[in-house]
Amino acid sequence: MQRRLEKDWELSIGPDTVRLFILKAKALSAAVYEDYADGAEHEVELDGSAHANHHHDGLAEESSENLTEEELRELINDLNVDEAAELVALAWIGRGDYDGSEWADALAAARERANKRTAKYLLGMPLLADWLEEGLEAIGA
Repeated sequence: MQRRLEKDWELSIGPDTVRLFILKAKALSAAVYEDYADGAEHEVELDGSAHANHHHDGLAEESSENLTEEELRELINDLNVDEAAELVALAWIGRGDYDGSEWADALAAARERANKRTAKYLLGMPLLADWLEEGLEAIGA
């Protein structure tokens, strides 16, 4: 009979829910990357007839990108205090602020710093998807 190893973590937010956040964050960062892929600003030259023919083709794409960000923001804002702290702790572990074995410490620190701006804080992380993924992996979830 094999003995199962005890896990050092307990998540209120399910790993599958975190993976949904990861997918949303990846979609958001992919959209931003496509906008800035060449790293240059584009100059627009207008002539007299350009005003009449100018269409806003990019608005549909821009709207869907903003929808992804708004959707992710709302998902994060809908989390309870414990779930939000766990998401922050996972990001910190993935970023390397804490080791996977320091889950309790990371979670305690995230709970201490909890505020109403968790979504803004997390969405400000440039590698949020990667850090959440690495955080889940580090704790074995």
